[in-house]
Amino acid sequence: MSELVIKGLTATVAGTDILRGLDLTIASGEVHAVMGPNGAGKSTLSHVLLGKPGYEVTGGSVTLDGADLLAMPTWQRAHAGLFLGMQYPTEVPGVSLDAMLRASFAAAEKNPDDVPALVLAEAGRIGFDEKFLTRPLNVDLSGGEKKRNETLQLGVLQPKIAILDELDSGLDVDALRMVSRRVEAATEESDLGVLVITHYSRLLTELKPDHVHVLAKGQILASGGPELAAELEDTGYAGYVDDEPAAEVKAEFDPFGDPHGV
Repeated sequence: MSELVIKGLTATVAGTDILRGLDLTIASGEVHAVMGPNGAGKSTLSHVLLGKPGYEVTGGSVTLDGADLLAMPTWQRAHAGLFLGMQYPTEVPGVSLDAMLRASFAAAEKNPDDVPALVLAEAGRIGFDEKFLTRPLNVDLSGGEKKRNETLQLGVLQPKIAILDELDSGLDVDALRMVSRRVEAATEESDLGVLVITHYSRLLTELKPDHVHVLAKGQILASGGPELAAELEDTGYAGYVDDEPAAEVKAEFDPFGDPHGV
């Protein structure tokens, strides 16, 4: 049983307050969906949890099974069991999927020779064409194929907690169904805990949330079950935002960061 505990988390980007006292706890086997308007801090939350440069934590704590994640560099957070599926997966020329996964297995004291068979099995489960397996990581892949590629990595690595930033972005209906079902299956097969960030309830018809949260003004302002996602689909976020436009901020340049929004 693993548990990611976020307490009173505050963070700034380029001197602008984005997260303003965020509390959230995610346990093994649970799916938590975070929804909210643009500029609310959803992607900032994912970046802060993995330690992206340019995001300054000014208060609060984040622990995974009692370990202080905020005191760790990004690679140690991943080693501890945290996984980030990025909104815009990065192309990494010169690094193969096999090499990356073998290095990850070696770091976790697992047998790297197990990687090829696991990759083939996962590719089959999500309909990821085997011709993409030999390419440099995400290079010349469509947005949807990049998302399948990250889902494949999730299945092979079997982390404790996965943060999925707009998993549904770039996926057609069939791909969304396959990827969502694979993540849902991982909550049972490997007791994966999931924090999924999304704008649309269509993702949640396959990846079934135990809890739905509204993130606005840098805080969790409401929580509920799947019915909350359906309500938001009908009503939007008018009850959670004011008339002021969301702050536009730009974090320190990071070649492995996504180029969009907070």
